[in-house]
Amino acid sequence: MTNSYSAANAASRQRLGALVNRLSDAQLSIPLAAGWTVAGVLAHLAFWDLRALRLLETWQHAGIGPSPMDTDIVNDAMRPLLLAIPARAAAQIAVDTAGAMDAAIDALEPAFLSAVEARGAPVRLDRARHRDEHLDEIERALDASAHLERS
Repeated sequence: MTNSYSAANAASRQRLGALVNRLSDAQLSIPLAAGWTVAGVLAHLAFWDLRALRLLETWQHAGIGPSPMDTDIVNDAMRPLLLAIPARAAAQIAVDTAGAMDAAIDALEPAFLSAVEARGAPVRLDRARHRDEHLDEIERALDASAHLERS
């Protein structure tokens, strides 16, 4: 089953997979803003996809309910844990989790999908937006790093 999110989510997942496949171990360690690294941001993507996946699973069994969260606090609190994950493992977890999340969204029954859409946050079914934001950030950092190496 597909829905209005399928194409964009699949494109961002393929972009993520292609990026991870071409990253060297050194590139996974390139620093990003606010104390993150490329690998840490990939683990961050995996965390948020996993959270959304678990919420969808829970809601399918127990009904849609609230799940408030201060995302800035969670991101700050999770950063040291996400950075502790070995870089290559973090990258693979991001790819695997994106695949699982997209498959779950694609499998949603239309009535349930509509109910989740009506609820809005805390689960955004458009996973591409968040992924692409961070993939753009990573690609800018890779470009800057390559430019510095050539200089």
